Amino acid sequence: MILESAIELNYYWLPLIGFIVGLVATMVGGNGAFFFPPTLILLFGISPHVAIATSLAAVIPIGLIGSAEHYRRNNINLPVGLVFGGFGMLGAVVGALISGYMEAVFLIKAFGVYSVLLGLLTMRVPKNVDKAANTPPEKFSHIRREKLPLMISIGLIAGIVAGLFGTSGTAPVLAGLFLLHFPVKLVIGTSVMIVFMNAIFGFGGHLLVGEIDLELIFLLGSGAAIGAFFGPRLLVKIHPERKEGKFRYAFAAIIIALGLLLIFR
Repeated sequence: MILESAIELNYYWLPLIGFIVGLVATMVGGNGAFFFPPTLILLFGISPHVAIATSLAAVIPIGLIGSAEHYRRNNINLPVGLVFGGFGMLGAVVGALISGYMEAVFLIKAFGVYSVLLGLLTMRVPKNVDKAANTPPEKFSHIRREKLPLMISIGLIAGIVAGLFGTSGTAPVLAGLFLLHFPVKLVIGTSVMIVFMNAIFGFGGHLLVGEIDLELIFLLGSGAAIGAFFGPRLLVKIHPERKEGKFRYAFAAIIIALGLLLIFR
């Protein structure tokens, strides 16, 4: 069922929130979907099922624009992205269907626990990043068969997480790409493409069982699209190999804090 709510005055903060999330997300390899459900639940009092479905819809512009910009800058490994994303789309539909059967209170608590665990895991700095940092992207143009089980399993997990909680599933995707020893810019660009695919199918799954709010989607999505346009351009001007550790710890601290707020809300 599609909801149309009267736009409250504080809703006009949503384009700014969307812009900031879209900008940062496309610089760290995601689409920002992780931040939208807690924001909508904690600050705007939106029900969790509506927040999850709305989040997935709102980040589709981020993924579309971010993927196009990263592809234009040769930051995407298309074959690897299609393998991760293809199985991620299947997992996203499954996760969305499961989410529809969960009670709102339990879903919020589960999301909080997931957030805390994700934050703790995010603090682990991946190995071999510096080693691959200056390797030309062309070296990673082929898929190694022995890596297919890893890619398929992580793709499914990321998709299920995306559909279940309305997030992007970025963390498992980034972990999988780092395990393939990709350089940071290739990890970021390919990840943006993968989570874009997850968001589309996760939202499709929620259309079957959930609710969306058209005003929320418009307000969040418009700001997010603008931020996603500038994110990859700004990424060119910095050295992600040097900044990656700072991004990681800041991101981890924020999502742990959000997770604790959801658990003890």
